[in-house]
Amino acid sequence: MRQLILASRNAGKIQEFKRMLAEMASDIETLSLLDFPDLPDVEETGATLQENAELKAVQITSATGKPCLADDSGIFIDALNGDPGVFSARWSGVHGDDKANNAKVLEQIRALEANGHVDRAAQFRCVVALSFPISHPRHGEVLFVTGEMPGEIIDTPRGEHGFGYDPIFVPQGFQQTSAELSAEEKDRISHRGQAMRKILPLLTATL
Repeated sequence: MRQLILASRNAGKIQEFKRMLAEMASDIETLSLLDFPDLPDVEETGATLQENAELKAVQITSATGKPCLADDSGIFIDALNGDPGVFSARWSGVHGDDKANNAKVLEQIRALEANGHVDRAAQFRCVVALSFPISHPRHGEVLFVTGEMPGEIIDTPRGEHGFGYDPIFVPQGFQQTSAELSAEEKDRISHRGQAMRKILPLLTATL
């Protein structure tokens, strides 16, 4: 069976990726960085989602000798001039503290609203990078795909599913937050689901 490394230790993100890959490409065995506990974390020093996705994909491929799928995702809020953006996972100062990140965003929006109407429009964006080991004919190449899910920020978190900013984000055309949608509904519309559907033909053609 062909193998693919997911460059993540985020349990929610890994679950999403594995669920979609199992549905779209069941002949690919997917591992994650949880299967490689001795590997150091990749420092996300890029200024963009694409730069961070590439950093993670290339470094993990080099360390494992296997093809790697890496993503960088973020929420871009109009009222905050596009923030948190590339800093979404560590917006509160602690990487991966979802509740603190959500609380900081809501606090910032409320502070702005104290001075008048605020546009709560926002977009989840995702860049997925696929890199290849030195033994692969396409070694040295990095393939990229993107996805975007528009919506808006609400004032009170709702829902028990998903992760990250899902509880305070209502996708365009929906009444529920991302955290209130079923896994299947979210995969169908999400930024990551869009990117995975785009990367699938590249995976099946190159792995």
